[in-house]
Amino acid sequence: MDFFSTSNILVHIPIGKGGYDLSWIEAIGTLFGLLCIWYASKEKLITYPFGIINVTLFAIIFFQIQLYASLLLQIFFFAANIYGWYAWSRTTVDNQAELKIRWLPRRKALIWALISVAGILLMTFNIDRVFAVLTGLAVSLMQSAGFNVQMPTLQPDAFPFWDSTMMVLSIVAMLLMTRKYVENWLLWLVIDVISVAIFAYQGVYAMALEYVLLTLIALNGSWLWIKSASASGSLPLSRR
Repeated sequence: MDFFSTSNILVHIPIGKGGYDLSWIEAIGTLFGLLCIWYASKEKLITYPFGIINVTLFAIIFFQIQLYASLLLQIFFFAANIYGWYAWSRTTVDNQAELKIRWLPRRKALIWALISVAGILLMTFNIDRVFAVLTGLAVSLMQSAGFNVQMPTLQPDAFPFWDSTMMVLSIVAMLLMTRKYVENWLLWLVIDVISVAIFAYQGVYAMALEYVLLTLIALNGSWLWIKSASASGSLPLSRR
């Protein structure tokens, strides 16, 4: 079980103040995360097995570093990956994929935009309270399962608006990806750019570099999915 420990260091990266110790579990979890996003851009079903491994390993990491609210978010992503795997694997009678890459219809796009804005505003003003509740819930669930965990000391969020934006948009983008809507890539681009800026500002340069790679993959995914949607006659903000 030592492999799953964040203390099992793969390499010390001499970047930023004091460098960065990259553990085996983080390295492999990150690799599978990159593969997940890459294969999603190619519309390959294998994206979901990679995604499941990624969120499982990251859940283990968050458990060890006592980020229990983030752990619960990984459980959501785990369920979304299971659903996406099912939705993408469904075929028609002539063995074609049932879901096609397309743009959100105008009405659905407006609804999702309103949900996103409302979610970001609510989270921005309540993010510390929400994460305290989620953390308490995660601790209670793990204690019920027999884990010897205690409620960690929570610090106020350093970037409430940007953290809220990334959290809400990540959930929305994941849901849109499971239904093959082009807009998911546009949201991932926003999320990745914000992440690069925040991690660089905080001096976590290894994470910033990872999100630069994710930004490039999201750009590629946007381009490929827009082409695919155009080929099938789907246009942005159409009535249907």
